[in-house]
Amino acid sequence: MAKSRVQFICQNCGSVHQRWAGKCDACGEWNTLVEEGTSGGIGSGPANTRNTRKGRAVVLTSLSGDIEDAPRIVSGIGELDRATGGGFVRGSALLVGGDPGIGKSTLLTQAAAALASKGHRIVYVSGEEAVAQIRLRAQRLGVASTPVELAAETNVEDILATIADGKRPDLVILDSIQTLWTDLADSAPGTVTQVRAAAQAMIRYAKSTGAAIVLVGHVTKEGQIAGPRVVEHMVDGVLYFEGEGNHHFRILRTVKNRFGPTDEIGVFEMSDKGLREVSNPSELFLGERHAKSPGAAVFAGMEGTRPVLVEIQALVAPSSLGTPRRAVVGWDGARLSMVLAVLEAHCGVRFGQHDVYLNVAGGYRISEPAADLAVAAALVSSLTGLALPADCVYFGEISLSGAVRPVAHAQQRLKEAEKLGFGSAVLPLGSEEIAGGIGAGAFQPTELADLVARIAGSRRGRADDDE
Repeated sequence: MAKSRVQFICQNCGSVHQRWAGKCDACGEWNTLVEEGTSGGIGSGPANTRNTRKGRAVVLTSLSGDIEDAPRIVSGIGELDRATGGGFVRGSALLVGGDPGIGKSTLLTQAAAALASKGHRIVYVSGEEAVAQIRLRAQRLGVASTPVELAAETNVEDILATIADGKRPDLVILDSIQTLWTDLADSAPGTVTQVRAAAQAMIRYAKSTGAAIVLVGHVTKEGQIAGPRVVEHMVDGVLYFEGEGNHHFRILRTVKNRFGPTDEIGVFEMSDKGLREVSNPSELFLGERHAKSPGAAVFAGMEGTRPVLVEIQALVAPSSLGTPRRAVVGWDGARLSMVLAVLEAHCGVRFGQHDVYLNVAGGYRISEPAADLAVAAALVSSLTGLALPADCVYFGEISLSGAVRPVAHAQQRLKEAEKLGFGSAVLPLGSEEIAGGIGAGAFQPTELADLVARIAGSRRGRADDDE
């Protein structure tokens, strides 16, 4: 019998240490190393693989050949199907993460009910809630009459034995992966070893039977899915359910998808009857817009294949501090500093004696650099006290030299703006070919200074009109 070997595994990042230490060398977290034995269990190392069978040769093939589309299970919830790339793929594993109380269980309960009502066998296994709690949620959502099969269980072997009885399920929902444990590992549920082993067992079942598996994952205080990062590599898709507690909308964001596009989003609105689809998120983010306020610019952005219009708000106020404040909500703070530096260096706009506050309306978060031009326009508008045209949208990337660089999907951005009633646009020169619409008369600056001069010129124009 192989001698038991002890190792210490970080519960934050999954790195393995040979001896205990107060701080993990890999991720820098304190008090996260937990002792786990490796004799006869998962990850036993070479001592446990000496008597393994001889390998067999596998058939090698070429890249060319017949291709079949991945068989999907369409839920009928349009925003969920959009985020997953067209529905749940049979034989795939999907990992869904999000903050506590954000609505993960609500969304999956609605999806399970929608699929069960179409004749699919759906199994919902909860390791955190009792069956009575799930039934209460189903009654609140009005789906208690659907034939969803429920269970409250945390042992992986018992779950596999249960779902193997009878017809193969089309979809199995496990809420959550951190509560599952397997007899193959000796550590406690939620540890790195148990999470990895439980996920591996469920994914193996999905691949061998063709059933789709949805794993719910907890998130850390940094917003990342808790547990070993290897689980995100093992699954076929990773979805993050995002939202702010003081806003009703929720965003289901795709960050990994082996069977569809990434960076796709589905937008929902939370209500007392559950999650409602938002087919036009631009109207949601522009719903309470004040058109005549200085410092507000509408940005035409892209989330995956979907154009989204959102208002960017800036407030530039005189500062009494030696070091003025720079506060950002919904955008990258380092990128704001870059835009401020370009405005000062190449456009002569001084912010050194002013506090700068930037906010993306509605709690939305922007990651693409195409928002640079809208941010610059909002900053200049707030500093000068001049309101930007209410029917104008902005998008474009700003380089450190002050040049305005073109961005992708210009035509789709303009079409979305035109659909919502916008009549003009400011976009980079040299963007992809724009056919008609508001793009025909768009202002296309080559330098950021051109846009600043245009905004400042509106003040002179107003002064002439007053005279």
